[in-house]
Amino acid sequence: MQPSLEVRDVTKAYRGTVAVDRLSFQVRPGEVTGFVGPNGAGKSTTMRLLLGLDAPDGGDALVNGERYARLDRPLTHVGALLDADAVHPSRRARDHLLWLARSNRLPDARVGEVLDQVGLASVGRKRVGGFSLGMRQRLGIAAALLGDPPVVMFDEPTNGLDPDGIVWIRELVRTLASQGRVVLVSSHLMRELQDTADRLVVIGRGRLVADTTVDDLLGTVSRDQVEVVTPHRSEATTVLANAGARVTIAGGDGVVVEGLPGDRVAALLGTAGIAFTELRRYRASLEEAYMALTRDAVEFAAAEEDGR
Repeated sequence: MQPSLEVRDVTKAYRGTVAVDRLSFQVRPGEVTGFVGPNGAGKSTTMRLLLGLDAPDGGDALVNGERYARLDRPLTHVGALLDADAVHPSRRARDHLLWLARSNRLPDARVGEVLDQVGLASVGRKRVGGFSLGMRQRLGIAAALLGDPPVVMFDEPTNGLDPDGIVWIRELVRTLASQGRVVLVSSHLMRELQDTADRLVVIGRGRLVADTTVDDLLGTVSRDQVEVVTPHRSEATTVLANAGARVTIAGGDGVVVEGLPGDRVAALLGTAGIAFTELRRYRASLEEAYMALTRDAVEFAAAEEDGR
């Protein structure tokens, strides 16, 4: 039986405020699924429901087809990092993991294996209170991997990590997915997910906004757009806008043109005597795609410039 992580028509409210509203999605094995949404979208609540830390008001949150409370030796089914600070600061790292291992009838030797896997073997006997945030993140990941689970869930796993640590976690989640595991990663760093995720589950105000592949999402947002690299951006913008295009400034000397095909853009610039060094199909960043997708799902938005 393949591992699975599934949310079925789940609803959860706190003191009359709906945090999750009839949410449904399924995370596939063998892929890294990014779990994203604006602040207050319901991501953390959903992960807590999957881990049995809260009970849904309606629907089901299932790990391998079961509610978390029904799992025998749950660390062998699902491992999760939700809060790197969820460990007593006076406890030694090895003792923290040893307690978790014995609570799930795992061999003591497994503790040394995961400490080595996350790069904490040399500090296993040190107290967690002296750890940096990045080290606590690694300890939380070690705890998640302790039972060698087929399902893993990480909430903001790169928080507090240095650049080397970010590369490490990126490689780790890709490796876990390549082993056929279910991998769900919640993050607000779109650049990290663009390099890591295969799929995205996007929620807003507790509801599903999109369940799609990263490539499909980028393709949708990037459609009918070309990027022109020119040292004469102001003149190019004027000519193309007068021809009916929507033009926005890109990085470097680029402008992004929407509403005109590439050959028409080239012809207009050539006729106007505006030199350009490159013209290519524009590919939006995941951050741009995410912002476009969730524009109407944010809980708080900045005021418009005219004060409205």
